[in-house]
Amino acid sequence: MRERPIHRGFVREVGLAIVPLLALLAALPLAYDNQLLLLNVVVFLVLAQGLNLTYGFSGYLPFGYVGFFGAGAYGFALATMHAAAAPLVAVLAGGLAAGLAGLLLAPLLRLQGAYFGLASLAAAEALRHTIANPDLEALTGGPYGVRLEVPYAPRLTYGLALAILAITLGVVAFLRHSRFGLRLRAARDNPVSAATAGIDVVRGRLTVWLVSAAAAGLIGAVYAWSAPTFFPDAVFDISFSIFAIVFTLFGGAGTLFGPVIGVAVLYGTYTAIGVSSPQYFQLIYGILIMALVMFFPDGLAGIRGPWRRRDD
Repeated sequence: MRERPIHRGFVREVGLAIVPLLALLAALPLAYDNQLLLLNVVVFLVLAQGLNLTYGFSGYLPFGYVGFFGAGAYGFALATMHAAAAPLVAVLAGGLAAGLAGLLLAPLLRLQGAYFGLASLAAAEALRHTIANPDLEALTGGPYGVRLEVPYAPRLTYGLALAILAITLGVVAFLRHSRFGLRLRAARDNPVSAATAGIDVVRGRLTVWLVSAAAAGLIGAVYAWSAPTFFPDAVFDISFSIFAIVFTLFGGAGTLFGPVIGVAVLYGTYTAIGVSSPQYFQLIYGILIMALVMFFPDGLAGIRGPWRRRDD
């Protein structure tokens, strides 16, 4: 019996889900003029999907995921300050810096569960303290941060952020419908059985780990472009990791639209009431999380619908 081509689901998801979402995000600046807020939405969408790659398909939950974001921001800054690189080249340098950081931290993949999460958090903190070292002020600006002299181009940065989101969503869709993604999920659920079946567990985990790191680094570089002055504590803020984790788990890990829904609901709630009335936001936020844990432990994607988890 002939096997059904896997690429059909990928093409369907790209055409019916990813393209409409990107078109909507591209049209939003025409109706809403707060460019910085829209850019932040896309930044969190990329971070949530990047974390979705490593957790949803390999089972690793990096509490220190913000380390790659910060590495991308400083990769962009160093490329523009010391190499006089063009902004687009500097964005690529940010992705490369995060990828190199991911490669250096690859031995952490030998750990499991909470040990891996805490070790990744410690690594992100170590990277932050290294960059903030006063002895490196001439190179990184140390604790005094950096001031970039790169002209800010709102439309270009927003379009570039959308391009990074498109690539990240495409990778997630590919993993959901490809044999490689199927092997990743098999290794996530039972690594011993997967290795016995001939699956290269280590290579698969490393690949998705580096792609996830590069996604965070690229969007971190775009974020740095939009903020000409920033400090280590700002781009290595643990809240970036927390938000990405919560958005992903709230919507549903291992799915395409789960993290998107998580960002839309939770970040939308934060934007609507979190700034002006933080006390009410904390209450509503807590109620939403409690309801999710009690009734939908797999996230909103646990509700049967077009964005449900595809593990079959």
